Amino acid sequence: MMKKKNITASKASLVLFLCQMVSALDVPLDSKLLEELLQPPTITQQSPKDYIVDPRENIVIQCEAKGKPPPSFSWTRNGTHFDIDKDALVTMKPNSGTLVINIMNGGKAEAYEGVYQCTARNERGAAISNNIVIRPSRSPLWTKEKLEPNQVREGDSLVLHCRPPVGLPPPIIFWMDNAFQRLPQSERVSQGLNGDLYFSNVQPEDTREDYICYARFNHTQTIQQKQPISVKVFSMDSLNDTIAANLSDTDIYGAKPVTERQPVLLTPTGSTSTKVELRGNVLLLECIAAGLPTPVIRWIKEGGELPANRTFFENFKKTLKIIDVSEADSGNYKCIARNTLGSAHHVISVTVKAAPYWITAPRNLVLSPGEDGTLICRANGNPKPDISWLANGVPIAIAPEDPSRKVDGDTIIFSHVQERSSAVYQCNASNEYGYLLANAFVNVLAEPPRILTPANKLYQVIADSPALLDCAYFGSPKPEIEWFKGVKGSILRGNEYVFHDNGTLEIPVAQKDSTGTYTCVARNELGKIQNEVQLEVKDPTMIIKQPEYKVIQRYGQVSFECIIKHDSTLLPTVVWLKDNDELPDDERFLVGKDNLTIMNVTDKDDGTYTCIVNTTLDSVSASAVLTVVAAPPTPAIIYARPNPPFDLELTGQLERSIELSWVPGDENNSPITNFVIEFEDGLHEPGVWHYQTEVPGTQTTVQLKLSPYVNYSFRVIAVNEIGRSQPSEPSEQYLTKSANPDENPSNVQGIGSEPDNLVITWESLRGFQSNGPGLQYKVSWRQKDVDDEWTSVIVANVSKYIVSGTPTFVPYEIKVQALNDLGYAPEPLEVIGHSGEDLPMVAPGNVQVHVINSTLAKVHWDPVPPKTVRGHLQGYKVYYWKVQSLSRRSRRHVEKKILTFRGNKTFGMLPGLEPYSSYKLNVRVVNGKGEGPASPDKVFKTPEGVPSSPSFLKITNPTLDSLTLEWGSPTHPNGVLTSYILKFQPINNTHELGPLVEIRIPANESSLILKNLNYSTRYKFYFNAQTAVGSGSQITEEAVTIMDEAGILRPAVGAGKGYSETLFATSPVMHIVRPTFYKVQPLYPRIRNVTTAAAETYANISWEYEGPDHVNFYVEYGVAGSKEDWKKEIVNGSRSFFVLKGLTPGTAYKVRVGAEGLSQGPGVRSSEDVFETGPAMASRQVDIATQGWFIGLMCAVALLILILLIVCFIRRNKGGKYPVKEKEDAHADPEIQPMKEDDGTFGEYSDAEDHKPLKKGSRTPSDRTVKKEDSDDSLVDYGEGVNGQFNEDGSFIGQYSGKKEKEPAEGNESSEAPSPVNAMNSFV
Repeated sequence: MMKKKNITASKASLVLFLCQMVSALDVPLDSKLLEELLQPPTITQQSPKDYIVDPRENIVIQCEAKGKPPPSFSWTRNGTHFDIDKDALVTMKPNSGTLVINIMNGGKAEAYEGVYQCTARNERGAAISNNIVIRPSRSPLWTKEKLEPNQVREGDSLVLHCRPPVGLPPPIIFWMDNAFQRLPQSERVSQGLNGDLYFSNVQPEDTREDYICYARFNHTQTIQQKQPISVKVFSMDSLNDTIAANLSDTDIYGAKPVTERQPVLLTPTGSTSTKVELRGNVLLLECIAAGLPTPVIRWIKEGGELPANRTFFENFKKTLKIIDVSEADSGNYKCIARNTLGSAHHVISVTVKAAPYWITAPRNLVLSPGEDGTLICRANGNPKPDISWLANGVPIAIAPEDPSRKVDGDTIIFSHVQERSSAVYQCNASNEYGYLLANAFVNVLAEPPRILTPANKLYQVIADSPALLDCAYFGSPKPEIEWFKGVKGSILRGNEYVFHDNGTLEIPVAQKDSTGTYTCVARNELGKIQNEVQLEVKDPTMIIKQPEYKVIQRYGQVSFECIIKHDSTLLPTVVWLKDNDELPDDERFLVGKDNLTIMNVTDKDDGTYTCIVNTTLDSVSASAVLTVVAAPPTPAIIYARPNPPFDLELTGQLERSIELSWVPGDENNSPITNFVIEFEDGLHEPGVWHYQTEVPGTQTTVQLKLSPYVNYSFRVIAVNEIGRSQPSEPSEQYLTKSANPDENPSNVQGIGSEPDNLVITWESLRGFQSNGPGLQYKVSWRQKDVDDEWTSVIVANVSKYIVSGTPTFVPYEIKVQALNDLGYAPEPLEVIGHSGEDLPMVAPGNVQVHVINSTLAKVHWDPVPPKTVRGHLQGYKVYYWKVQSLSRRSRRHVEKKILTFRGNKTFGMLPGLEPYSSYKLNVRVVNGKGEGPASPDKVFKTPEGVPSSPSFLKITNPTLDSLTLEWGSPTHPNGVLTSYILKFQPINNTHELGPLVEIRIPANESSLILKNLNYSTRYKFYFNAQTAVGSGSQITEEAVTIMDEAGILRPAVGAGKGYSETLFATSPVMHIVRPTFYKVQPLYPRIRNVTTAAAETYANISWEYEGPDHVNFYVEYGVAGSKEDWKKEIVNGSRSFFVLKGLTPGTAYKVRVGAEGLSQGPGVRSSEDVFETGPAMASRQVDIATQGWFIGLMCAVALLILILLIVCFIRRNKGGKYPVKEKEDAHADPEIQPMKEDDGTFGEYSDAEDHKPLKKGSRTPSDRTVKKEDSDDSLVDYGEGVNGQFNEDGSFIGQYSGKKEKEPAEGNESSEAPSPVNAMNSFV
C-alpha cells in the first residue's frame, strides 16, 4: 500500500511540475522591446531543401537570421566546414549569411553541387538551417534515333512514344506540328502522363508526317524537339483499291469494312498495378484504352466513395486526380473502359505514405532565472518518424552538459534554469520519405518591469457597457500587476472588477461615476513601474421619436421622423435604408436632419424604411412601413417653376454663424424639392454670388457658418422638378469681425529648377479665407537630416519663393504659414522637397550582354550608387547600334536605337536585332535633369539565322530539253550561305504535279542549266537559300520547254495501260512514279472523289456517284472555318459536275456534294473537301474596246470573213474538192493544239457554254521574274496525288491512287498528250 501511495504522489508532483512549466514568459511583439532584449539567433529565411539552380546564372543560397547581438554566420558543405575565403567566386552578403557563387565570371555550377547547411551564432546560442541540396538544372538533347514511318489500318490503336531526355527538373511534354500548332486531342486521341500520344483508334484524318514531341525545360527556358514521326492510315477505300489489283471484272470483291472492337487497355497493362503517393501530394491515376467505337472511361473506388471536393477528372476522364491526399485515400481504384461491344477494367492499389509532419513543433521559451519549462517536439508520419535533438547544432548526446536540462524522448525538461542555460535547440524528425528540422531557443532573461501601454491613453465607453483598460507589460521574473483609481486611491478589489493575466482591467458595467484616472503598477524583484490611463463614460444614443407606419396615396408626399438624443461630446450620423438596402439614387428622396421625405410617391416606394444612428461608440435603429395606395382622379394640372422666396431675415448673429429664414413662394403645383442659399462678399468680390449650401424643400430656416472679415449678403433660390426660381431679393448685409487665418496655403511643393536652388510654391488663399487685412505668408525651410535651424522669410502677394545657393539634390523640410494683421494661422504641416537636380555623375558598370538568339539579346548592368544620381532616378537608357554585318563586312550609316527601362532595373531585353551582325551598346542612367555619361561601348555579335528568299529567280532560254535558271542572292543572308536548294516537278495540262526532284547548288553559283528535261512540258520550280542554321523562305516559278520541230506532242509512254497523266522520260535529274488503278466492289449508294479546280472567282466541282439512277444532286459550300450556314446550289439533271460562281479571290472554301430523291433512305452526302480560290490579279491590259484603231481593225476582219464565206459558198456549189491536209486540219483532235509562239503556252479552251474543259493558264510574268508578293496558284495546292482530268462535259475522270514505281516503257512507244479518250481507257 505504501508503494502505491508513493507512485501516486510522484505522478501528482509531475503533473504539478508540468503545469508550472506552462507559465513560461511570453515576449510581447513590441518592436522597441525586441530591439533591447538579448535573444538567441532565429533563422528567418533560407533556401528550399531541394534547390535546383540555373547553371547559367549566379547561385544564391539564402540564409538570414535575427538575434541580439546580431549573429555571425558559417557554412558546411557535404558535412565539412566550407571556407568561403579560399574560393574567389564565393562571397557572403554583408550582415547576412546568404552566399553568392559567381558562376557568370567563369565558374561552373556542377563544381558546386552538394549539401549545404548554414549556422547563425551569437553569445546566446546557434541556430542551423535545413540541409540545402544544390543541383544545377539540366536540359539534355534528345538521343538520336531512327524513326520508321507508322503505317496503320483504319480503326486500329496506335501509340507514338515520346521518350523525352531525363532532365532536372523533369520537362513538360506537349505535341505539336511543323507549324507550331498544338495537335488537337479528344476522347480518341490524347497524351498520357508519360508524354506518349495514344490513339484509341486511328482515322484517315490522322495521316500526317509531323507528329512532333516537344520537351520544355522551364528552369532553363529551353525547348527540345524530337524528330517528326510519320503516320499513314490506310482507309478502307484505299485498301479496296489496292486489293483489287490484277483482278478481272468477275472477281470483284472488297476488303471488310472497319471492324468494331471492344475496349483493351493500352496503359496500364495487366489487370492490376500498385501506386505509392505521399500525404499532401496530388494523386494521379491514368487509364487509356483502345477500341472502336472509342471507349468511355469511368472511375470508382472499391469499398468506398471518391472524396468529394478533392476529386477531379482530366484528359477526357482518362486521368483521375485527387488533391491533398491523406492516409484515408489508400485503397483500390478501378477504371472501367466501355463501348457498345463490351468493357475492360484495371485495378490500381494505392498506398498513401507520409513524410514527417508536425503535431507539436517546439516553440521558443523565455524563462526567468530559477524557473522551469519544457520544449516539446511531436511529429507523425508513415512510417512513424524518429525524433532526435541537437543543442546549438551539435547532437545533444555530445553537447556540453547542462544540469538544468533533461531529455525525455520528444520532450526536454528544464528546471531551475540560469542565464547560462540559454541555447538554441534543434528537433529533427525523419523517416525514409523526408525530414523536419525546427529551431527553438531557450532564453533566460532577468529584466525589470516595463509597461508597454502608452501613458495617459484615453478610453471611451457607453454607460452600462464593459470597459477594458490595457496595461501591457513585460519583465523577468514575471511582474505582479495592481490597479488604483485616482492619484492617491486605494488598490482596486471586489466583484465589480475583473483582472486579466495580460494586465487588463475590466469594468463589466461602467457607470458615469466610473469616469476618471486609473493607475497600473507592475513590480518584480528587480524593480517597479506605473502608468496612468483615462476613462470617459458617455451617455447612450437614443431615438426619442421613431418613424411611424404610413399609408400614402400615389403621387403624394410622405415624411418619416427620426429625432435622437445623444451625448453632447459625440457626433452622430444618421443613415436611412429601404428594405435593408441603400435608398434609391433618386432626387425624390430628401434626407433632413431628423426626417426622411419622399416626394411624388410611386408604387415602387412601398417597403420598410429604417433610420440608423451611429456614433463612434454605439448604434441604434428604428423602422416603419410605407404603403402606397391609388390616388383619386384629378383634373389636369399646369406645372411651372416656383416663385422666388421672399421676406429674408437674419437672426442670431454670432462671430462665426448666423441664422437665415425666409418665406417660400408659390410652388406652382410642383412641390419644392430644395432651397439653394448663395452669398455675396461685398468687401472682396462685390457683385459675385457664391454657392453656400442647400436644404430640403420642407425647411425654411438654416444655420449658416461664416468666415471672419467678410461683408455677407444672402439670397435664396427655390427648386422643383420643373426648374429653379428667380433669386430672392438680397438680405441685409452682415460684416463679420477679423481673426487670425484658419488655414494655411495648400499644395506646398519644393522643386529645384537649377542644381543650386530650391523653388518653393503654394496655392494662395482666396480673399474671404484671409480672415482679416494684411494677408502674408511665412515661408520656412531647412535641410533634412541635418541639425539646422529653420530659415524663414515673410512675403506677400506671391505664390513662389526661390532659395539660392543650395547643395545639389538634397531633401528639405518646407512649410508655408499664413498670417494677417491679427496673427498667424495654425502651425502648418511640413512637406519634403528637393533642391535642383544635376546630371548623373557616373555610368553604370559591369555591363554584360547575353545573346539569347539571332534577334534577341539580354543586357545586364550594375546600378549606380544613389548619391551619384544627383536627382530622382527615372531609369536607364540603353543605346545600341549595328556596326556591320558579319556576312558582308560592309559598314553602313550608324542608326542608334534607344530603349528606356523605367525604375531601378538592372537588365533589359534588346529585340529586333539582325542575325549575324556585330553590335555595340552602352548604358546611361537618367534622372529628371537628363542623362549621365555612357558606359564603355560593349561589343556583341548575333549568331546566324535563316536567310531571306532569293532576290529574284529568272528562267530563260527554253529549248526542247533544257531551261536556264538565274537568280539573285538573298537581300538578307543573315549568315554565311552554304548552298541553294532547287526543287522542281512537271505539271500536265490538268495542272496535276509529277514527281518532285531536289538539287543542292553551291552558294557561289548564280545560274544553272537544267538538261535532260521533257520537251513541251511545264515545270514548277521552288528555290530557296540555306545557311548553317537552316533553309530560308522560297520563291516559286513556272516555265515550259518548247515543242519539237514537228510542232506536235508525242504520245505518252504506256498509253492505254491505265495511266492518265503526261509521263516524263527518266533523266539524271528526274524520277518517275507510275500510279496503278484497281476496280473494287462499290458500296451503294455513295458519292466520292469530290475534286475541285479553282480560279479567282469560280470553281469547277466534279464527283463520282455510285448508286441508283434518277437522283437529284446538290452542292453545298461555305467559307472554311466559318460558323455560317452552308449555301446550297441545285445541280440540273444528273450531271456529275457543277461550276460555283461569284467566289471571293484568295479565300479558302469548304464544299460537299449530296444526292436527294433516293427510293430508300434520306439521301447521301460526300465528305467535306477544302479548296482555295486564286488571288485577285491586277489587270495588265488597257480596255481597248473603246480604242478607235481596235474598232477599225474589227470592222476589217469582219469584212474579210464575209468575203471568205461568200467564196466558200460559191466553191461548194460548184463541187470543188478540198485538199486532204485541209480536211485533217478541220477535224483535228481538239486536245492537240499547237503552241503559241508569243508566250510558249498551250492552246487554251474556251469558257463558253459548250462545257469544254475549264481554262487555266499560267500567271507567270513574261520576264520570268518572281516577285515576293506573287503567289503560286497551281492546282497542286488544293490536293495531292489526284491523277485525273476533265472531260468535254466538265466532269472529272480518274481515281485516287497511291503512287507506285512505274514499269519500264514497252517497245518504242512514244509519249502522248493526255486526252479524255486516254483517261477513259485508264479504267480496267
